[in-house]
Amino acid sequence: MATEQNEMTTDHGALTTTGGNSCENLSCYLVLSDTEKNIITWICCFTGSATFLENILVLVVIGASARLRKRPSYLFIGSLAVADVLASSFFPIFFLEFHLLGHRDNSDVYLFKLGGVTMAFTGSVGSLLLTSMDRYLCIYKAPRYKLLLTRRRALFGIVALWTVTIVISFLPLIGWRCREKPPCSQLFPYVDPNYMSCWAGLMLVVLVLILVAYVLILRKAHHHEAVMEARTPGRSTMGQRNRMRVDIRLARTLGLILLILVLCWVPSLTIMVVDVSRTLTRKEQRVFAFCGTLCLVNSAVNPLLYALRCRELRRALLNLLKRVRRVCTRGTGVCVSGQKKDNDDGQNENKDKDTLSESLDRLHLD
Repeated sequence: MATEQNEMTTDHGALTTTGGNSCENLSCYLVLSDTEKNIITWICCFTGSATFLENILVLVVIGASARLRKRPSYLFIGSLAVADVLASSFFPIFFLEFHLLGHRDNSDVYLFKLGGVTMAFTGSVGSLLLTSMDRYLCIYKAPRYKLLLTRRRALFGIVALWTVTIVISFLPLIGWRCREKPPCSQLFPYVDPNYMSCWAGLMLVVLVLILVAYVLILRKAHHHEAVMEARTPGRSTMGQRNRMRVDIRLARTLGLILLILVLCWVPSLTIMVVDVSRTLTRKEQRVFAFCGTLCLVNSAVNPLLYALRCRELRRALLNLLKRVRRVCTRGTGVCVSGQKKDNDDGQNENKDKDTLSESLDRLHLD
């Protein structure tokens, strides 16, 4: 009895996926019903637009503030915003073009577009890792934090991150792709399952590192409050209450960050790993399409968690809006370039602290 072979042509030819199911013109990847297409279209359009506007706002505020541009923490947030802007631009267009419009590109064009999406999401998760490591150093290496993490080193870390991200994302286009008679991926045409499993495994490792970093931060904050309570006589009752408040506040913030990361990324990564080990059903393929949109949702939530929760950045945003309004209402009422130098956050810029970043600075041991 002749065995069936798994074959894929380089362009629009016949595709036979694992299990021997014939796939003409990539039709086996178009699994969504009309209702599912409408739902995903709404999610992509709404979430993509919101993500783009939120992150552009973050980049404008950071770029307009000389003080924020000098701080490594906000450089990492800026890198995260750039990645999420790319995700909000590439993912909806690529996803809707393929699944909604049924547009079929040849292998090189498809892998180039997929590489752009992969680059955006890889850069986003990588920037989250840089942000978590920044907070870790801020807590565990408090006396030497400013010496260890200078602006130059932060920029070097960002450049290194994006260099590695670009190389990893476009490996399928360079040559690590599904060629003649491979066990091709059932989720992405022309993609080698080994590449997909390596990428999914890398993302899972990064998520675990982020999880460990924030758990250690919470542990250090709890330990510091206990030490401060023991050092100060007569504050045992009040100290316990303050420590509880700090622990609860940090636990809620960090718990929310980790919960969103897990909910948005683990489902997609899990299905990618399963795709390598066995044949996926059409239902599982449809589930993956919806799970993919959760990664875009994570990009929409990132500015709210990492940027706009910071009082210093919100203060810079308000000052920027005030300057714009002042220029717009001056004289003729026509908006022109402002004359004043950016005074950043005003006379009281050091009175408030970030809800996550600089609130952790207050927990440093003397």
